Amino acid sequence: MENFVLSVPSGFDIFGHHINFYGITSALAYLLGVVLCCVFAKRRGLKKDDILTLACYVIPFAIIGARLYYVLFRLEYYTNFWDIFKIWEGGLAFYGGMIGGAIAVLLYCLIHKKNFFAIIDIVAVSMILSQALGRWGNFFNQEAFGYEVTDPKWQWFPFAVYIDALDQWHMATFFYEFLWNLLTFGALLLVLFKTEQKGIVACYYLVLYGLGRSLIEGLRTDSLYIGNIRVSQLLSIFFIIIGIAGILYFALTKKKKKDSFDIIMKVLKTDP
Repeated sequence: MENFVLSVPSGFDIFGHHINFYGITSALAYLLGVVLCCVFAKRRGLKKDDILTLACYVIPFAIIGARLYYVLFRLEYYTNFWDIFKIWEGGLAFYGGMIGGAIAVLLYCLIHKKNFFAIIDIVAVSMILSQALGRWGNFFNQEAFGYEVTDPKWQWFPFAVYIDALDQWHMATFFYEFLWNLLTFGALLLVLFKTEQKGIVACYYLVLYGLGRSLIEGLRTDSLYIGNIRVSQLLSIFFIIIGIAGILYFALTKKKKKDSFDIIMKVLKTDP
């Protein structure tokens, strides 16, 4: 396994052009997300055509958002303006893509008069599996890793990953998130098929992904910062709060509806 990890290439050459595995993995992750959205569309009363049209909005917004978010927090690395556009070399921040994608979904819903909460449910359960696949792009690009692992007993994949540029073993935090995302996908899938409440899946996504990301982010060495605060941890905590608030809101709303229904039934059954 060690020899395999040490020999993983970043890509391959074809007709004089270098093709990065990072770019291929990212493209496959986006494609997987679209396919899954089409598969789950009926669970929220949507059609495949709705999803395909939505994808035309989301993909460019997500890519632009992911890149801008990353660049804004690392402006010192982009003295050459044109380097900003070299996304195939890496440097896409997920939360930026998420924000850009959310704007695209909202724009789509306003233009096509669709239910925002129904769509974000489908997007959430599909996106988490896309994220899991996308994390392997970090593996090929040798990024999104954690602290150095100096104990030889732990220098093995998938606990740790060898970073060529540093000639060191580091915690394979990309793999930790890959596993967490798989577990989250299973949980969201269960929620999707157990309830028809629009918006609830997205709320659970915010809580579960936010929880995993905030913990794993604390192990990474390439985090984006505002002062001494990791931006992704800050956003994760914010999204966890939003998600919990949404879950509580739906739970209380459902209880009130049930109580109102019970009262009405009792009145109807009361003898004059």
